Amino acid sequence: MRFILFYEHAEDYNYFTGEIAQELAGRGHEIFIHDLANPSRPSYSMQELMTFCEKKVDVVVCFNRAGIHNDTFINLWDMMDACALHILVDHPLRLHPTMEKHPRKYIQFCSDEEHVAYVKRYFPTVEHVEFLAHAGTHDDNPPILYTDKKYDILFSATYTHPEGKLSELEALFPKDSSMYQLFMQIESDLRAHTEKSLIQAVLDVLNTNNMPLSDNAVKTIMRNMTPIDWMVRMYYRGKAVQVLVDAGLDVHVLGKGWKEHPSAGADNLHILTADRINPAATFDYMRDARINLNVMPWFKEGTHERIFNAMLRRSVCLSDSSTWIDRHFEDGKDIALYDLNQLDKLPDIADYWLNHPIEAQALIERAYEKTAANYTWVNCVDSMLESLDRCYGIH
Repeated sequence: MRFILFYEHAEDYNYFTGEIAQELAGRGHEIFIHDLANPSRPSYSMQELMTFCEKKVDVVVCFNRAGIHNDTFINLWDMMDACALHILVDHPLRLHPTMEKHPRKYIQFCSDEEHVAYVKRYFPTVEHVEFLAHAGTHDDNPPILYTDKKYDILFSATYTHPEGKLSELEALFPKDSSMYQLFMQIESDLRAHTEKSLIQAVLDVLNTNNMPLSDNAVKTIMRNMTPIDWMVRMYYRGKAVQVLVDAGLDVHVLGKGWKEHPSAGADNLHILTADRINPAATFDYMRDARINLNVMPWFKEGTHERIFNAMLRRSVCLSDSSTWIDRHFEDGKDIALYDLNQLDKLPDIADYWLNHPIEAQALIERAYEKTAANYTWVNCVDSMLESLDRCYGIH
């Protein structure tokens, strides 16, 4: 088959695109990648895209709207009778316009099972929406013995001060307005009830305020939830690091924004870089960490690539959980889990794995075997191709 994929400004999405393209090409499919961020770039240009489109295109693969973000592309894929495989990296709330207008042949993948339910309820015209687990990248480097690793605990993620997102909410609603207060109630509810998804918190707060709303009104509220989503994510991301540092454990952080963290300057919080880092470069650090910390991006029924990449680098993945994780992994056997509602226990959990290298090495090997067999880009492409065949008979 003939596939078109897209590069754009986000390094993470570009890395994912490259992994999928490499896997498809290895299976004998014909691939073209168009660079939306630099459309005149040699070998990735718009002119070369049009040349590629002189023959039938079967599939376009998109991350977070890239490649189906305007009428020009949508009409082109419809004219070519191509199917758009749209892989969401974030909650669907950020992509409402695409779910309302997209190519005729369209399959949407979400990495959280609750997100699939959200789309089915609020966007019933999206005929094909399916769960697709994140994927990890195989590690071809020799493994590092647990006791020889350089870092005790590594967290590879950006950080911003939660209250810094309030200005984005204030840009949407005046601070003294009832809508502003409603959103702040939702944020408080999420902080207090970490098991709730974003949509569940919205519905619960509306119910508490005796505000039964139509699905369209709920969709409007969700469409403006991005600042709240980021606030609660950053709150718990920062708090997890804080409790580990306060307990005296050595924590290395990799990503932008950690100089804003309340523990910045502490002797045992080591900021490895103040800027964003290429995803592939992150792997060298992850490989050299005994524990890779994960804080889920409020995916209560989903996955995250940080989990799988930590496991494929033969490191203990220390993460909060989700219903999907609980079904597919076992705490203490192939993953180490903690509870956002009981962060006071997190240092003891981390300390146990740091001081029990034999048990940690056994956990690491079980996690590696499970992830290598089930949660790599090979598995991701398998699922994509199966969906193409099942939904549209494209094979």
